Amino acid sequence: MAVGFALLGAGIFAQSQHLPAIQACDLLALKAVYSRSQKSAEAFASKAADASLDVYFDEPAVAGRGLADLLARSDIQAVSVCIPINLQPDAIRAALRAGKHVISEKPVADTVDNAKALIADYQSLGASAAAARPIWAVAENYRYQQSLQLAEAQLKKIGGDLVSFSLVSNKFVRPDGNYFNTPWRKNPTHPGGFLLDGGIHYVAALRALLGAVRGDNEIATVAGTMAQLLEILPPADTVRNVAITRGGASGVVTMSFGTEFGSPLDISVTTTEGMVTWRPKSVTVQTRNPHPDPASPFKPYETVLDCSAANPAFPADEATGVKAEFAAFAQSITAGNNAVDARQSPSEALKDLRVLEAMFATGATGAQPQTIA
Repeated sequence: MAVGFALLGAGIFAQSQHLPAIQACDLLALKAVYSRSQKSAEAFASKAADASLDVYFDEPAVAGRGLADLLARSDIQAVSVCIPINLQPDAIRAALRAGKHVISEKPVADTVDNAKALIADYQSLGASAAAARPIWAVAENYRYQQSLQLAEAQLKKIGGDLVSFSLVSNKFVRPDGNYFNTPWRKNPTHPGGFLLDGGIHYVAALRALLGAVRGDNEIATVAGTMAQLLEILPPADTVRNVAITRGGASGVVTMSFGTEFGSPLDISVTTTEGMVTWRPKSVTVQTRNPHPDPASPFKPYETVLDCSAANPAFPADEATGVKAEFAAFAQSITAGNNAVDARQSPSEALKDLRVLEAMFATGATGAQPQTIA
């Protein structure tokens, strides 16, 4: 029997990604949507084209239509939380206390301290027996992109110890863009603005790739700068860091939402046996050439794996990883063992946030190194 499901949030990502992911999962049955305003909740329901979808909202206040009323429904066992970053913790707490399984959008919270408090509150639910707690997953869809998982597999295949790594991302946020033109993004109250909202994806992808190499490759120290290139992107839109892992390997991390020049997203990880470069639509693998050219004996052997929609194994409608992450969440619920998939555990999401918050801290102090606990 499908799990009764509700969506808390009716914004762009809820419409374009959560809705089709829920509808594509046979294990989930969408029954209700909640938004703070009646207008946005009803607009979402209209887009969903489902006459049976119940609508909830808190503005204006209408008896029986608020969030608390939705969470009181016994036929709804799980919810997704896709609302502004600063509002998510309270909604997550309310849903968990109501006994609902939760999948909440990244980041796990706006700050490390708030994330730790939220995780502690979650762990206190049914503290005497973990089985009494509902499941809480943090939706980091990049971890579920097939191309990233392929890159992880290639790193495991070539083996070796970590030598170096790099993350380079350059995006240009247009003032007429859909995501920019939401009040909470235009006037962010969360640290880092777009660097937190978007950059957390890239840090998660980098950590996933580093984790595919043997040894302790968690990032332990960062030192770098922070800048605001675009006036419309306060408080900053660019970070440039040197990062050092616990095992002593070093790399560079450059992320900007304020320039139209440069690679949109490249992450390379080099080991003693080769290098893997991940881009969302391709994976490039370089290893030692088993049959070297005498004229160029050290030129590596290179293979480029196509991960674009032109390859039937990588369908365009699944490229974001959102469908896969919702399927994993649903499977965790129906398995009945009260365990969340490791790729969406709150503790893993907290590690992503620790790295990014340390980058903000070193940027604010003029490149003073920051140790990540």
